[in-house]
Amino acid sequence: MMQNKLSYDVAVIGGGPAGLAAAAAASKADVKRVAVIERDARIGGILLQCIHPGFGLNYFHEELTGPEYAERFRALAIEQKVDFLTDTTVLSIGEKQLTVINPRQGISTIEVGAIVLAMGCRERTRGAIRIPGTRPAGIYTAGAAQRLVNRQNLMIGHKVVILGSGDIGMIMARRMTLQGTEVKAVIELLPYLTGLLRNKIQCLDDFGIPLMLSHTISEIIGKDRVEAVRVVKLDNQRQIIPGSEQHIECDTLLLSVGLIPENELSRSCGIEMDEVTNGPVVNQYMQTSVPFIFACGNVVHVNDLVDNVSRESETAGCNAARYTLGTLPVNSKTVRCQSGTGIRYVVPQQLVLDGSEDEITLNFRVTAPGGTTKLSAVQSADELTTRKVRRVSPGEMEHLTVKASTLSGGAPLQINSAEVME
Repeated sequence: MMQNKLSYDVAVIGGGPAGLAAAAAASKADVKRVAVIERDARIGGILLQCIHPGFGLNYFHEELTGPEYAERFRALAIEQKVDFLTDTTVLSIGEKQLTVINPRQGISTIEVGAIVLAMGCRERTRGAIRIPGTRPAGIYTAGAAQRLVNRQNLMIGHKVVILGSGDIGMIMARRMTLQGTEVKAVIELLPYLTGLLRNKIQCLDDFGIPLMLSHTISEIIGKDRVEAVRVVKLDNQRQIIPGSEQHIECDTLLLSVGLIPENELSRSCGIEMDEVTNGPVVNQYMQTSVPFIFACGNVVHVNDLVDNVSRESETAGCNAARYTLGTLPVNSKTVRCQSGTGIRYVVPQQLVLDGSEDEITLNFRVTAPGGTTKLSAVQSADELTTRKVRRVSPGEMEHLTVKASTLSGGAPLQINSAEVME
């Protein structure tokens, strides 16, 4: 098969919201050739199937649907003369080189100055959570159901149970109700919501859909098609409470039980990975442990809002361009960020102390919901910055801004969360 060779200053892998924002930012930063490599036939990623409103409130200060939000960034990328290589899959990453394949040219080699990883994430399936029972038709991940209903105009069921209170699951509860389907319940293993509170209000409460916290499905019933699920209540140790079983008749089960960053490519090229986020370890420039590779969006950590993805990805794209141009600082002192009390993870995981910027934003998630909470950044017992918030939830991202000038090399920077009495 004929080998084709291409060359770009910055190549962005993934044409969703992260990839589009990164590519546009890279092109704005004065590099001449930028490409977005997308395995689907269309640019836009997951946003193309998210036809509900609620996007862009923070970034554009107006309410958009997913396709409208994607189109804003697609148009910006076109304006910046970004190339779109659609229907193209990246097979491997070498030393400043990509090997890709598509149905038109076959296998091609792309020489690059820098790479931005923006592949997004995928859903956990039934196999990942091991629900006992038969294997009938009618079991979908919430995202797969969303694609079938919104993009392919297919009705997937008439009586639906949703396992997991993730955002896609709650949004699909509303969507299926509007489609004329009866949504019996949203069932959540944990004693608290895992998605955004606004989605619970707008998608469940407004439509009278029950949310069953501290419950799970113990068995799927049905031979050819789902006929029912057996639901049980759990105690504080997540053990089944005897006598709590409920039999809920349904013909469809949607799974909204978590997202996994798409990082097979990242691991294949030896990037340092974070065991908690399952994404690359990055610094404030969104640069990974392989200097010419940057990462952004849900590849790094699963975000709550696409607006946050866009800003983070602009940082990655701009700094990938700076790396190519030779203007990104190197060989500077670093500080590791670590999760302290009540914190699940922190991104970026490493800060570069090069004097080029003072304010650095840290993104993190708490481990449990709470009321009024003090968030703090501490180094060597010195409290560098604090912020008080009215409520916290694991489903919503929190932020702190630290001044690089207050940091010293060596000791880690620890992020803490502590509920306070008012």
